[in-house]
Amino acid sequence: MVRPSEVTIRLKRPHPAQARFLASTAQRRALKCGRRSGKTTGLGILAVQDFLRGERVLYHSPTSEQILKFWAEVTAALSEPIRHGIFRKNETLHLIELPGTEQCIRAKTAWEPDHLRGDFGSVILLDEYQLFSERCWGEVIAPMTLDRNARVVFAMTPPSLRTISISKASDPRHATKLFQQAQSDTSGRWSAFYFTSFDNPHLSRQALADITSDMSVRAYQQEILALDALDVEGALWTQDLLDRTRVGEMQVPPLSRIVVALDPAATSQESSDEMGIVVAGLGTDGHGYTLRDASLRGTPAACARMALSVYDTVQADALIAEVNNGGEWIETVVAFVAQEMERTGALPSRRVNYKTVHASRNKQTRAEPIAAEYEHGRVHHVGTFPALESEMTGWVPGMPSPSRMDATVWAYTELLLHAPKKVGMMTLRY
Repeated sequence: MVRPSEVTIRLKRPHPAQARFLASTAQRRALKCGRRSGKTTGLGILAVQDFLRGERVLYHSPTSEQILKFWAEVTAALSEPIRHGIFRKNETLHLIELPGTEQCIRAKTAWEPDHLRGDFGSVILLDEYQLFSERCWGEVIAPMTLDRNARVVFAMTPPSLRTISISKASDPRHATKLFQQAQSDTSGRWSAFYFTSFDNPHLSRQALADITSDMSVRAYQQEILALDALDVEGALWTQDLLDRTRVGEMQVPPLSRIVVALDPAATSQESSDEMGIVVAGLGTDGHGYTLRDASLRGTPAACARMALSVYDTVQADALIAEVNNGGEWIETVVAFVAQEMERTGALPSRRVNYKTVHASRNKQTRAEPIAAEYEHGRVHHVGTFPALESEMTGWVPGMPSPSRMDATVWAYTELLLHAPKKVGMMTLRY
């Protein structure tokens, strides 16, 4: 029988930036890294090292693709002892264990926080943490650490327009705030590590140059240099502008009109695309007030159900939907769902005033008058809307426009530029 001491562990040699965080003894480690910087490989090295010390290592990432990258690293490193039966591997569960003990490496997706319940670990690795729902840590994973006083690693890249559409976070900057907390900690419990794509010596400099030559300045800063974007040159909105015009609920005057604006996916088949659903009102002072961001990623029927529920809850005056790029399907879906909701009692029997809008002008031309209304202090966000505001402050004319921002532009085009006329309004028949 082969003994553990007689087999080879094929662990990669960490590059210098990886070695720094691997050597840390802090109970909480936060890593902010550029794309292809070796973040997941570094976590794989750490997982194998701690597993061989007898730890129970849990690795979580929001996507199955990231799980597979990590799994490839740890199974390659432990392939020989697995082949000799010293460790047991379960591909279905993504589990490597020492039979008869709690010693293991377990990889599991964190897309739904509740799916993580019921486990425990002494080492917990959270990869692509910027995409996690805040509930994952606060409600599920943090309580897991209590029994073993588990060590936790938070690995992240700055949120970007490429990733925000697939994030489960309510606040796209929640990971950035955690990293800042780690940087400012003086107790020794936290440590923070930062490295860029250029810190990976195994990454082809020519390939890196080719990638970065095709990227915008903003994308380069976020994904290669791992810098958090603040004000974006050329953006129509800035965070300072949104903060200066922000109001609380008690500052909102009586509203003369409320609309729910939709920016749907291009076709009724795109079940994974996000529909922008934004509620805005026109105050008796002539100002616009953003009341709610109810945007949803789901099937067309689920998005329509959300829009109609919000429409009823706020007692809106109109439902506004863009129908460019094949979006004509939305009226049919909304009518069908409204009929279903009325039949089940989920929607009171009252007419839905529905208006379709067509983008006869480009997105920049449509957005600029609304941005001007913000600059003149005539539009206010009632509270904070992190995902919406991230889209607004990150959008530069010429880029594809995100759904929440587009819905906002349609809402205020209706309330501020078309008021008081109800151009093209019709009663939705169902």
